[in-house]
Amino acid sequence: MEDQLKYTGKKLLSMGCNEGPELGEILRVVNAKPHTEAEVVALIKLREPAPVLPQRDTAAPCRFNITATNEMEAANVEAVRETMAVVLRTPCVIEGAVMPDACPAGPVGTIPVGGVVAARDAIIPGMHSADICCSLMATVFADSTLSQVMEAAYEATHFGPGGREAARTLPLSESLAKSVAALPYKGLADIARTHMGTQGDGNHFMFIGTLESTGQTVLVTHHGSRGFGARLYKEGMKRALQWRDKLSPSTAKANAWIPFDTDEGRAYWNALQVVRDWTKENHTNLHDLTLEAVNGEISERFWNEHNFVFREVETDGSSVFWHAKGATPIHNDFMPDTSEVQIVPLNMAQPVLFVKGVRNDTNRGFAPHGAGRNMSRTQHKKRMFGRTEAEIMQAETAGLDVRFYCGTPDISELPSAYKDAGNVMRDMNDFGLADVVDKVLPYGSIMAGDSQRNAPWRKRAKKRSVEKKERKKEKQRLSGM
Repeated sequence: MEDQLKYTGKKLLSMGCNEGPELGEILRVVNAKPHTEAEVVALIKLREPAPVLPQRDTAAPCRFNITATNEMEAANVEAVRETMAVVLRTPCVIEGAVMPDACPAGPVGTIPVGGVVAARDAIIPGMHSADICCSLMATVFADSTLSQVMEAAYEATHFGPGGREAARTLPLSESLAKSVAALPYKGLADIARTHMGTQGDGNHFMFIGTLESTGQTVLVTHHGSRGFGARLYKEGMKRALQWRDKLSPSTAKANAWIPFDTDEGRAYWNALQVVRDWTKENHTNLHDLTLEAVNGEISERFWNEHNFVFREVETDGSSVFWHAKGATPIHNDFMPDTSEVQIVPLNMAQPVLFVKGVRNDTNRGFAPHGAGRNMSRTQHKKRMFGRTEAEIMQAETAGLDVRFYCGTPDISELPSAYKDAGNVMRDMNDFGLADVVDKVLPYGSIMAGDSQRNAPWRKRAKKRSVEKKERKKEKQRLSGM
């Protein structure tokens, strides 16, 4: 019977279907239940790809909430404007905003750190990057001391590449494990498990300080979704580039998008929510381990992402996706679990800010996510040339308990690597982005350090190599007896 046909990709192509993402979608639909050939032809016509979309003639509107006070900052602002001019010509983009801590994050045409871009019915994986849901959690301890929390936090965490040691693995919650297992992408479950309880490297940190208003000890963690999110990002970019080839070949690869109203678009959006849940659980585990170690009690806890995609449904049923690349959401509708207090760190020698704000025509629902950079890590290291690490550390972290998990300082993460915190706070105030409601005054911090020079995994590998050589020598000695 005609209505019992099982269709193949070759058969659909012969019936007029185009090669590309829509082929797989139609194949799934028509084989999910019986379809006549007439029904299949109608479905193919219904799902024909949209006409090729050229770049916009002019850039979409953008709010630039950033100023410069010296030549270096002026050059940075110009570079941000240059790259946003390309980003905002992407066909699906409808508006953008730039935060005071903005800085370039790749070739021209790549969304900058501190950039916000709204797209209609489209998710742009390149705009959340591999570090999906980079976020912060703050726990205010009822009565634990700074030194107690510092020691416990150091024992609880894991920085650097890879997962935790086998004896220290942390299980996923039952509900999260089910959500991860249900994702339609390969290779995610194992890394979701092994990377739970880790914080990575770069600018990720644990910050311990004193709440200015009460004197209580506060733990702040900063990290994203680790290898779990990075793997999903890779899948997202693969599919976005396939759609780019069909819909808009002239669009920069970094701005390729997945149409939301497709099976792939909806699946990717749902996967982003699982990554969000994983990242929040990861923060929570580290805070709870620290809390248990000091036998402490929570006075207050809150969390927010600053590197994610937020959906807003319009009255006509369309969706606007707000892509925040290193920008803190302050619009409550963006966050299903907001405490209305958001976290904005500056650098290890400056306070972490607790802020509140409301959406307006300037901020578009976002605030800065930190102090930002005026130069790359490599450039900063070159500026430090001629001084020893001990001299640099003494000058920049005197009076603070600063620890590097891998044992070697990473000078590219010291305060001088970042913009002047006062300028960022001034811009935040002058542009009406958010209000500071409290501060965490610095006591100390923990970061990965330069994991490429002295990482624990390198030490273990070296030890295994030495032991292997010793065993070989011993074997040769015994065989020669």
